[in-house]
Amino acid sequence: MFDSWRGFGQRELSDEWFKNLTEIARIARGNIIKMTTVAASGHPGGSMSSLECYLVAYHMAKVDPKQPYRDDRDRIIVSHGHTSPGAYVGLASAGFFDVYPALHGFRQAGSPFEGHVEKTVPGIEWDTGNLGQGLSVAVGKAIYSRLKGLNFHSFCLMGDGEQQKGQIAEARRAAVKFKLNRLTAIVDYNHLQISGNVAEIMPQNIKAGWESDGWQVIEIDGHDLKAVYRAFHTAYHNSGAPVMILAKTVMGKGVSFMENDAEYHGAALKPDQARKAFVELGGIEDDLDQLMERRKQGPPPQFDPPAHTYISVDTGAPIRYKADDKSDNRSAWGKALISVAEANIGRPGFTMAVFDCDLSKSVKTDGFDKKFPRNFFQMGITEHGTAATAGALSTEQALSVWSDFGVFGVDETYNQARLNDINHANLKLFCTHTGVNVGEDGKTHQCIDYFALLNSTFGWKVITPADPNQTDQIVRYVLSHPGSFGVFMGRAVVPTVLREDGSPYFGEGYTYRYGRMEVIRKGEEIALVSSGNMLPYAMQAWNMLKDEGNRITLVSVSDWSDLDEDDLRMLAGYRHIVTLEDHNVKTGLGTAIAARMFELGLATQLTKIGVPHYASSGKPDDLYTLLGMDAASVAARIQKIGKNTGVII
Repeated sequence: MFDSWRGFGQRELSDEWFKNLTEIARIARGNIIKMTTVAASGHPGGSMSSLECYLVAYHMAKVDPKQPYRDDRDRIIVSHGHTSPGAYVGLASAGFFDVYPALHGFRQAGSPFEGHVEKTVPGIEWDTGNLGQGLSVAVGKAIYSRLKGLNFHSFCLMGDGEQQKGQIAEARRAAVKFKLNRLTAIVDYNHLQISGNVAEIMPQNIKAGWESDGWQVIEIDGHDLKAVYRAFHTAYHNSGAPVMILAKTVMGKGVSFMENDAEYHGAALKPDQARKAFVELGGIEDDLDQLMERRKQGPPPQFDPPAHTYISVDTGAPIRYKADDKSDNRSAWGKALISVAEANIGRPGFTMAVFDCDLSKSVKTDGFDKKFPRNFFQMGITEHGTAATAGALSTEQALSVWSDFGVFGVDETYNQARLNDINHANLKLFCTHTGVNVGEDGKTHQCIDYFALLNSTFGWKVITPADPNQTDQIVRYVLSHPGSFGVFMGRAVVPTVLREDGSPYFGEGYTYRYGRMEVIRKGEEIALVSSGNMLPYAMQAWNMLKDEGNRITLVSVSDWSDLDEDDLRMLAGYRHIVTLEDHNVKTGLGTAIAARMFELGLATQLTKIGVPHYASSGKPDDLYTLLGMDAASVAARIQKIGKNTGVII
């Protein structure tokens, strides 16, 4: 059970609570100054202007300091993450942890109390540093609340400067479209950002912007605890449009020489200034020297991380494609998605959402939409917001799926992919129209850097299926295994990969093994290693060489992120390796294989064939020919390698 006062049950803040929170705020302001002064860095000004909103949220919302990760808790998202001192003192005052470690360990290497809010601290829901992200995250949490039937409320505390970010508008419109009235935004309107007055840095009408997108706006004095509580109460029990609380505040509130001074947006007080502030705040204990001495002893210990149980997914029955079937991988993905959904949606406790950005027919999520409209979220052309919303949902007990073109799902939204990774997301991203294979749409749409970008994170796994049969198995694997996966497919119809006896290679008897290569054809001396979009061209090249009496080995690599050591040792047994990929040749599969083999002390010769520069608009086959990536060019290149090196093929 939550404490009786939680959930804004009373219309007005009681006199007792007003008295308690007033005193808590006085002490908390002193603690904000202490932790930033001891650290000699941080953002005290905005932390002090946001403080009353932090205190009302953490003391009055349905959150449980003893069980901070219970599934039915309200979600409090801090978007202006630089105001972490305000969040930390607010949480500590509400009983989530003792404030002392935060006072001496703020921004210290190894401390859980980082400079921007991080989930290493109990009560913090999302690692937020880049401004403009929080509302999209809160939308994801609100969607989870609805789909799971938990009826919790999501709050998003924000700054006024970050309202300049376009992603916020994307999230506002999504919230209104999906009628997410269990969602409240709070904007700390202190009129200052790093470079000065927000109206001068980038003029905007914040209130009108929110209202024009369909939000109800409540304007309050953000330092009047009773007004803050009343606005929270109204928003919490609202049944109409979502509410934005525009809290008019003062930067550095409570200390005269800090108030309305943009310098203290991101500058800590010196010790002598801090001591003057302590006096102004009504006699705050001066223990700066003791805190600084304690800091020298090392950082406070980390909190025990919460246990995360991933949702169980029934993979359903595989769909088999015959030797003469004609399909593209994206269609196979769409059919597999429906198959898995049919096996799971309706099971007790199972929660699933599929997100689309105005491309459902192209990325093949339209079939899911028709069968499961409640679980389908058409987000429009709002890729940044969608990436964060889908990522936020994936950290809950839910299966979160997003499908898009490669240039939108990765290139346009790399920052969101990185933040999802930092937040240990469990997002399933399925990108179609990747590589030069996208063809006529031209260079702006030819995503040839998906691996390079996602591989620069620590958690994302990149997979490129070879044909519809392998696509089907990969989809089922990805949807049922933890972690963030990016599955990348082309646009064109691809042939079913066959064994030499004419049977489907990835058909009956095949089981997908993440991280393992597949030897499609066995030969001597030279190995042609390919993947995804390029395997049909590699197969054609193999056949051309065979027809001329040359037999090489053909290897398919679907999983680029975790190359298996045994497979690499197998490749090292060949005198020459040729890699063929529909990716920037500088940063793709060939480079990954070379780097990992070098680490293992394995040596052989390597030739990389891939996209050497941005391609023009045209049919994929014509573009591959221009780039030297077509079957004839690859076969000729291999023949030349054999001739120049004396390798028998």
